[in-house]
Amino acid sequence: MLDYSDLIGIPFLNHGRSREGLDCYGLVKEVYKKCGIELPEYYISCHDRDAICSKVTEETQGYPWQKIGEPVVPCLIAIRFNSPVVNHTAVYIGGGKFIHTREKVGVCVDRISNPAWNKVIVGFYKYVGD
Repeated sequence: MLDYSDLIGIPFLNHGRSREGLDCYGLVKEVYKKCGIELPEYYISCHDRDAICSKVTEETQGYPWQKIGEPVVPCLIAIRFNSPVVNHTAVYIGGGKFIHTREKVGVCVDRISNPAWNKVIVGFYKYVGD
């Protein structure tokens, strides 16, 4: 299992792509980089639900993401908080845990088995791009 402890506590920053701050996709990119995978870049405001929905719909209809039934390390977790569209992403890191970032908390690890997450996780996606 890879070590993600150096990411814990990095603050949330909209469009963040550095140790100064990460948004949810910036964190996804960092975790995948640790796994030796360079993901394509997307800069969408965490508050622009229409743009997020459009991009997620476009990207998850096949290449470069493939929907899977059970999580594998690493896989993207699509999350929908109080919204009809996916508006948050996380990465499954094994052992029933995932890493993500939240506006008021920063980068943290949570358990998928927590009942609160079961209600908002809408799918797991494996990267199948280059």
